[in-house]
Amino acid sequence: MKGNMNNMMKQMQKMQKKMMKAQDELFEMTFEASAGGGMVTVQANGKKEITDVQIKEEVVDPDDIEMLQDLILAATNDVLKQIDEKTNDTMGQFTKGLNMPGMF
Repeated sequence: MKGNMNNMMKQMQKMQKKMMKAQDELFEMTFEASAGGGMVTVQANGKKEITDVQIKEEVVDPDDIEMLQDLILAATNDVLKQIDEKTNDTMGQFTKGLNMPGMF
């Protein structure tokens, strides 16, 4: 019985190391989304930190600030959704079959 427990602990430690590595790799990734046919582009890393925003000059219209705001929101929400999906795909592989509340 003690051997099984030690073996299980080793398996858990191995899985934890793999999870940490996968999470680190995810944090280093760059995600990008654009809106308005590329008029606004937003980049973020896997930590959900916005790292860059590009706005094409021709979309800047002082009479239509609302459209620019909508494009920025759309691109930002899209890039955050991409990060969530990739995080769920990447980290979900470690929790498949485990019923552990609070795990991703």
